[in-house]
Parts: sequence; C-alpha cells; structure tokens
Amino acid sequence: MSSGLTYGTGALIAAERDDRLMWSLHRAAIARGLPPTVPAGVLAEAWRGGPQHRLSMLPKGCKVEDLSAAQARRVGALVAKCGLDDTVDVAVAEGAMRRNDAVVTSNRSRINQVVSSVRGSVPIQDV
Repeated sequence: MSSGLTYGTGALIAAERDDRLMWSLHRAAIARGLPPTVPAGVLAEAWRGGPQHRLSMLPKGCKVEDLSAAQARRVGALVAKCGLDDTVDVAVAEGAMRRNDAVVTSNRSRINQVVSSVRGSVPIQDV
C-alpha cells in the first residue's frame, strides 16, 4: 500500500485541463492529510507562464520537492541503469520509490521502465 502520491507532469497538465479524476485524487489525498509531492522539475515542465489558473492552485496543497545533490546523484545513476534520458520522469520514479508513493502520470511506460530497472514497484494511476 502506498503512503502518498507523487505527481508527474501529466498530472499537472490534467489538473490544468480540469480533469475530474485528477482533482478527485488530489482532494482525497488532501482530505487524508497526505499532501502530494510535486518534484520541482515536474512543475517546470508543466508551467508555461501566463494564466494557468487551475495549475496555479494545485501546488498550494502539495509539497514541491527540490532536487538535492544526493537525489541528483541517485537520479543520474537510475538514468544510466534504465536507459531513459528524461531526468524528470526518472526523478518522479526515484522519489515515489523512496517515499513509497503511488505515481499519478500520463507516462506509465516510462515510470515502469525506471522502476523495473531496479526490480521495484510503484502503484501507478493514469490520468
């Protein structure tokens, strides 16, 4: 059983589209007292400036996780191991595995590629 949620870029894009499932998952996590985690790189990928009203609201209920030097090294090692060069998706998977979170994403195959490279597992919710 997962302890929380980690959002991939697709989750933030779904929130901006006012996706019902995404907002339902978000509200449920907040109600349980488990603020979802948004890696800072995910926010950078989703943010395009200008009015993004719904996306602006989402991080207020989340923990935005900076990329520390130690995590950057773990992510780099995972990039080498899994063969995926998208460091943001790898950081999403690394953080979710470390925290025992489920991942909310539109990139199931990429998250699975990272996780299976270390014989791990994380629950994935597609949006």
